[in-house]
Amino acid sequence: MTPLIVLGTFGVVADITHGATPTAYLLALAAMIFTAHSYGRMAAFHPVAGSAYTYVRRSIDSRVGFLVGWATLLDYFFLPMVIWLIGGAYLQAQFPGVPFWTWILAFVVLTTVLNLLGIKTAERVNDLLMVFQILVIAIFVLLSLRHVFHLGGAGAVVSGTPFANSATTFAGISAGAAIAAYSFLGFDAVTTLTEETVNPRRTIPRAIMLIALIGGGIFVGVAYATQLVHPGSTFSDPDSAAFEIAKTIGGDLFSSIFLAGLVVAQFSSGIAAQASTSRLLFAMGRDSVLPRKLFGYVHPRFRTPAFNILLTGAVGLIALRLNVATSTSFINFGAFTAFTFVNVSVIATFVRERRAGRDLGALRHVAAPAIGAVVDLWLLAHLDGKALVLGLIWLGLGVAYLAYLTGMFRTAPPEMEFSEEPRVAEAG
Repeated sequence: MTPLIVLGTFGVVADITHGATPTAYLLALAAMIFTAHSYGRMAAFHPVAGSAYTYVRRSIDSRVGFLVGWATLLDYFFLPMVIWLIGGAYLQAQFPGVPFWTWILAFVVLTTVLNLLGIKTAERVNDLLMVFQILVIAIFVLLSLRHVFHLGGAGAVVSGTPFANSATTFAGISAGAAIAAYSFLGFDAVTTLTEETVNPRRTIPRAIMLIALIGGGIFVGVAYATQLVHPGSTFSDPDSAAFEIAKTIGGDLFSSIFLAGLVVAQFSSGIAAQASTSRLLFAMGRDSVLPRKLFGYVHPRFRTPAFNILLTGAVGLIALRLNVATSTSFINFGAFTAFTFVNVSVIATFVRERRAGRDLGALRHVAAPAIGAVVDLWLLAHLDGKALVLGLIWLGLGVAYLAYLTGMFRTAPPEMEFSEEPRVAEAG
């Protein structure tokens, strides 16, 4: 997750909601909380790497789990590429004389090297970049509130207009929430680091809920302050509305700092996305669903899934031939498919445990995940036609590969081995 993404997409969401961006983020946050709860429950039941892929395998069926993992690869594989693509686009706009491929290659090489060196090295760099990005957000909000205060006094700073106005409609808020939900994509990525986490049964559920809540709080707060500065939804260009607002509240100097913050945000997000992708592939490789010698390989010195990290970097080079719209159309299908099945996995676990004589509690393990599943399906159904077609084609390829792997579905895919070795972990 990238906190600054709320400003990157502000103009688009404001345009769809007719100036009620924070309300769209509140609705999206409510939806994500249910799914985050389900991820937390499954992480407690199954504290192993693999995220949605592993949860569905263990609670529903190994073949369904494979297909969910296959769909999730769209999200994980293409997310780093989209992040690098957006970062490259920002830099290309600022420095048109530098070839676009230079920026993409720089992003890919730097993040790949950091992730090869291990989680601790990547974490230190990511922490520094996150601090800078948070500072940019804080300055943006403070300048926004100061601008509004100077124009209308204290009464203008506290207003309900950003949440609803005469043009607000439920349809508009719903459509805006579907886009705003994309800002949350990646909140589940922490579950792929379960095997490298101390006390994962307790830590991972708390972490994933905190990630969703803190991220959602930032999104709503920043959207509120920004909507105060620019009521309504009229922009010269919705795609770059945040730049227009940054110049309004802080002049040329702050707009330059803001651009730097956006680029830093893309870089730090790319580090995390590539790390998570490589570990999902590791889980599938260790399972021998993907060739184990390659995807299950762990570097003997750095204790990282080196082949998977390099492969993810290589996929990022596809950005040289694609645009942001085409790339993101892959991501949404895989993400919402995974979210839906994680919610279903909690219900399946409840049913299994109940048959064994253990009652887990219907509210937390049936009602909450059922609401999450319905909302995720609603978001999936509201994707554009191109995303659905591309997603279904990818899923069809997954069915064909599964048929080959299992002898036309006569046998189950290889089961996950939960031994301590080989283990993705950094020594010390």
